[in-house]
Amino acid sequence: MALLIKQRRCLYINLSILSLCLVVTITPVRASVQVLASTLNASASTNQIEQGRNLYRSGRFAEAVMIWQTAAQQYNTQGDRLNEALSLSYLSLAQQELNQWKAAEESIEQSLKLLQTSIPSADAILWAQVLNTQANLQLHNGKAEIALENWQQAQKYYEQASDKMGSLGSQINQAQALQSLGFYRRSKQQLEALNQNLAGMPDSEIKVSGLQSLGLALLMIGDGKSQEVLEQSLAIARKIETTPQLSSILLSLGETAVHLKDPGAALDYFEQAEKLTTNPSDRLEARLAKFKLFLNYDKLELATPLAPQLLQQLGELPPSHSSLYAAINFVASLNGQSNSKQIIPLKDLAQLMAVTVKSAQQIQDAQAEAYALYQWGKLYRQTQQLSQAQELSQKSLKIARQLQAEDIIAQSAWQVGQLYKEQGDRPEAIAAYTEAVRALKSIRGDLVSVNLDVQFSFRESVEPVYRELVGLLLDRQPSQAELMEARDLIEGLQVAELDNFFREACLDISQQIDKIDPNATVIYPIILPDRLAVILSKTGQPLRYYVTQKSIADIEQTLEKLLVGFNPVSDSKERDRLSQEIYSWLIRPAEMDGAFKDTQTLVFVLDGRLRNIPIAALYDGKQYLIEKYAVALSPGMKLLAARSLKQNKINAIVGGISQSRNGFSALPAVELEVKQISKAVRSSMLLNEQFTSQALGDRIKSSSADIVHLATHGQFSSRLEDTFLLTWDGKVNVQELSELLKNRGGESSKAIELLVLSACDTAAGDDRAVLGLAGLAVKSGARSTIATLWPVKDKAAEMLMTRFYDQLRQPNITKAEALRQAQINLIRQTDFHDPFFWSAFVLVGNWL
Repeated sequence: MALLIKQRRCLYINLSILSLCLVVTITPVRASVQVLASTLNASASTNQIEQGRNLYRSGRFAEAVMIWQTAAQQYNTQGDRLNEALSLSYLSLAQQELNQWKAAEESIEQSLKLLQTSIPSADAILWAQVLNTQANLQLHNGKAEIALENWQQAQKYYEQASDKMGSLGSQINQAQALQSLGFYRRSKQQLEALNQNLAGMPDSEIKVSGLQSLGLALLMIGDGKSQEVLEQSLAIARKIETTPQLSSILLSLGETAVHLKDPGAALDYFEQAEKLTTNPSDRLEARLAKFKLFLNYDKLELATPLAPQLLQQLGELPPSHSSLYAAINFVASLNGQSNSKQIIPLKDLAQLMAVTVKSAQQIQDAQAEAYALYQWGKLYRQTQQLSQAQELSQKSLKIARQLQAEDIIAQSAWQVGQLYKEQGDRPEAIAAYTEAVRALKSIRGDLVSVNLDVQFSFRESVEPVYRELVGLLLDRQPSQAELMEARDLIEGLQVAELDNFFREACLDISQQIDKIDPNATVIYPIILPDRLAVILSKTGQPLRYYVTQKSIADIEQTLEKLLVGFNPVSDSKERDRLSQEIYSWLIRPAEMDGAFKDTQTLVFVLDGRLRNIPIAALYDGKQYLIEKYAVALSPGMKLLAARSLKQNKINAIVGGISQSRNGFSALPAVELEVKQISKAVRSSMLLNEQFTSQALGDRIKSSSADIVHLATHGQFSSRLEDTFLLTWDGKVNVQELSELLKNRGGESSKAIELLVLSACDTAAGDDRAVLGLAGLAVKSGARSTIATLWPVKDKAAEMLMTRFYDQLRQPNITKAEALRQAQINLIRQTDFHDPFFWSAFVLVGNWL
């Protein structure tokens, strides 16, 4: 379901401390913990500042901007520098809410200048407020390091003012800034320390709010403790009977349960929130959450009676930022349903959007107006009223361009492109889709923000934009320019998918692979709804294009059957037949065309479920692909340049666990594997209890090893939190592993040349699990990664890895060729000739 994407990076919890009364509002479109300062002195609680606060809290940001602008001017005239600075800080907050970033920056700079020059002895709470506002702006602008310093300073001021809630909020913001800088372990340590501090505090409203904020922050980084922390917050709120906070916490727990795919628990929490709240907006939020849950799990019999009640409630709300977005999200949730007409008449939804557009104009919320126009146009598209849909979508796009709101441009331009496509206007459709993709690329950091609604809409609202444009470009016999654009789009989609996996724009990779090796051919298979397209790229030659007409359902079914066929108990003849069919899609047309002349290595940038297939095991009827070419996988055309390994000077860190540990089975052959590799190449060894995350980190930091070889249980998943590696002291997630592996002073010359994970598995039932492998390969900073698609008999793994290192020591051999020779050795000279034993090993990244 395509939901609203707003241009902010991280979790945003608004902790408004007004007249010593705590009000906690969770708004998923915000990026840090904001604390509105309590009254500074008697004159500060004049009508205007108080009125601005009330407008801000009710989501009427444009009106708050006008009030605080007037207040700042009046205080300037009166010479009241303290309240002028406070008004300007508040003004910046409201301008940030309206995406008026330049104006927000000017306001906060004026506020800071006043503090530094006119009132250096200002109250600590005012300094804290201003620094907090400035840090949020800096994080938005990608200046995480300066934001971190300002939040650290803000924390000191809050503590000086004995403002515990402000101090807690600043610490949570620091953890988010540390994540932006890639310091995941430090971020986690900061949040864990915060949790311990909260545990030591007496039960109070501040503790309840702090635990809720912490729970949401942990949820956003995929930490499983989030639910436990939120439940603590709930228990204390019940104990001290803080009824106003109960519904907010229950809503947070409900969203956590949705994230954990526990709809029963989510529904229970939402119903409790609805029952307990005395706040009409919380009641509406609980009902909307229930409604969305019913739709997501196809419970139309429960959603249908709720829809008219919600429609009536939404129509009765006075115009405000929150009421507009409640209406827009209600319509968005129904717009994503094929059977929405059965739930509520589309004309009623169109009428709601018409009213929402007028209300947005009334309170000068141009963003909400653009979103509402987009959803309104989408409703008309459903009823095939294409001219009205086009007019509304174009209006939305025009406002979005004026606002430079790339998030809305992405959605509206996509819809305009779809409408042109439906009307048969290919050039206009391509132009609109291209604008949508450009907008998506420009908001990489925001698209993958930890707004979980956006996270789970990737497959519905990001990926299709790329694929539909590729389909348009390849619709007819494509030109070289169109082939290049289609290839670049598939590259862009790979990057976007990995960004989405890591919940941050994380990839900064440099060298084009088709310019690295003249003896390599890069193969891009692209799965489209009605065909499988294949683009071939070889240095110094025009791109080649082949196509197989086959539906996506047929393609995916064949791939699924082949994957099952790699199980040794399956029918090998049926496996070979399926393997030959896929060979005929990907390889045979180009082979017959002479496209692989002088090619030694085939590099695949795989798409969709093709990633789950061991490409090396594709069969031409006589030989496996690996018997003809070295094979490598790449997450995209750009990757880190490799230094060639000096075969006589290879230096490795070799670690592993052979014993049963933390509920994982023993891997007896790992001990032999580790010892054999340690004999084959110069290395330092960490086995069993020596193999802790701390020891691994210390060894990497102090060593100049080119290779890190880890023979231990691990799992790849399309979910970040389910991708991990096992050390003696517990699981290390992919971000923590990345930090360990990169802990060498940040110099690219010190990057690890090869990371080997010889005992990993892909998550069961996850058709995108290999995304975790690609993510780890890229995020680790290693130039190349060898890993397994499924757990292989540990004796076979030991034999293959020993032969791989023997080959790697030979002069002038690439990593891909060394792996190829090791795999051929198992095929031809051992009992492990079945593809199950050798084809699971894949090389990702630079193959040289």
